[in-house]
Amino acid sequence: MAVLIEPLLKQKVDTSRLLKMIILHDLVEAEAKDISALDVLRNPSLKILKEEKEKQAIENLRNTLKDTNGQEIYDLFHEFESKETYEAKVANALDKLEVQLQHNHADFSTWEEIEYDMSYMMDKHVLFDETLFELKRQIENEAEQKMKNAGVNTDLVRRRVMG
Repeated sequence: MAVLIEPLLKQKVDTSRLLKMIILHDLVEAEAKDISALDVLRNPSLKILKEEKEKQAIENLRNTLKDTNGQEIYDLFHEFESKETYEAKVANALDKLEVQLQHNHADFSTWEEIEYDMSYMMDKHVLFDETLFELKRQIENEAEQKMKNAGVNTDLVRRRVMG
């Protein structure tokens, strides 16, 4: 997704840095045995456990690679997590959008009601860039259509999420 969307972003990005962040984030999640956003929504206390496991995973990577690029990897992971640089914001947005995009392709019978709400929770991750916002809109519309086709009152879901 990063390679495909990069030329459409409003700001120039360091593509190598962006791709490294995305890969390292996924590598740390794999090492830490990722806890899904759905599980965290169901049980918010899991967020602390997730953060602790990821902290240990990135420390393990830094120590294992201390003679080569361990510190760079550590710094890039924390840059992703802090979401302050443009590349980190893009990486985070793509991480969130990709999950929803995959979710949209799952059979609707596997969706839980809480996942209806999650379809409308991506705004905060994309508001900084109009291209990412448009991609979010398209992914959200796809989820909404899937819910409507299954008889879900999406107006009600949207009101519940938006307050």
